[in-house]
Amino acid sequence: QLQLVESGGGLVRTGGSLRLSCAASGFTFDYYTIGWFRQAPGKEREGVSCISSRDGSTYYADSVKGRFTISRDNAKNTVYLQMNSLKREDTVDYYCAAVHRNTTVQHMCVALPGMDYWGKGTLVTVSS
Repeated sequence: QLQLVESGGGLVRTGGSLRLSCAASGFTFDYYTIGWFRQAPGKEREGVSCISSRDGSTYYADSVKGRFTISRDNAKNTVYLQMNSLKREDTVDYYCAAVHRNTTVQHMCVALPGMDYWGKGTLVTVSS
């Protein structure tokens, strides 16, 4: 079965950390660029961070630059998002998605093209 499954969300205090995981199955993981996205109520979906399978290049939204770090382990078919210095405005569902590796990280995270796969999301709640 082709799927992406997110995990690692939860409740954390402002300034705290969480690590999200996106585990893939059913497809050749290293053929795909993987990204993390979020969508707050009333706002457009935002590309948080994306990582290439070709060269490991990464993209970060300005809102998370310096606080979040994306990484991937192709042997485990998993992409991670380490989130530090969390803020209340980071509270939202986080989704991972996959698109063919010909798509650059900038295009995936900024233009949000049609994705090949989406996960169902994991909720991050940051409290003061």
